[in-house]
Amino acid sequence: MVSKDIAKGANVGTVDDAADPRVYFAAERTLLAWVRTGLALMGFGFVVARFGLFLREIAGSHAEPSPRESEVSLWIGAALVIVGMAVNLFAAATHWHTVRRLDRNQPLHFRPLSFGVMVALALSLIGLVMVVYLLLGLHTT
Repeated sequence: MVSKDIAKGANVGTVDDAADPRVYFAAERTLLAWVRTGLALMGFGFVVARFGLFLREIAGSHAEPSPRESEVSLWIGAALVIVGMAVNLFAAATHWHTVRRLDRNQPLHFRPLSFGVMVALALSLIGLVMVVYLLLGLHTT
């Protein structure tokens, strides 16, 4: 059942909600979800970066290896690792700021251009680079 404050459109994290430990637990769960996302991005970036070595080994057993393949996957993988690091750093800063606002009984404010939207846009850009790389790689072989 929706509380009257939420139904009226009140801000989450107001004075009445600040003493409720569930608000702090929700902030902690959000932090942990972002940390999990950051770690997944870093792990995937490492795999992508090392995929170039795999391609070089496969190409080396058949013909002369192409340095372009390993170089592009290294840069894309490094970009994913950097995005993962940024996600973890920003999540920690946001969590710290949220807990401070809750401790001061200040309302929480949410913006339309949230951190999740920025991460989604950055990952879309990296995905676009990967698609271009894959399509150009198909035409050169």
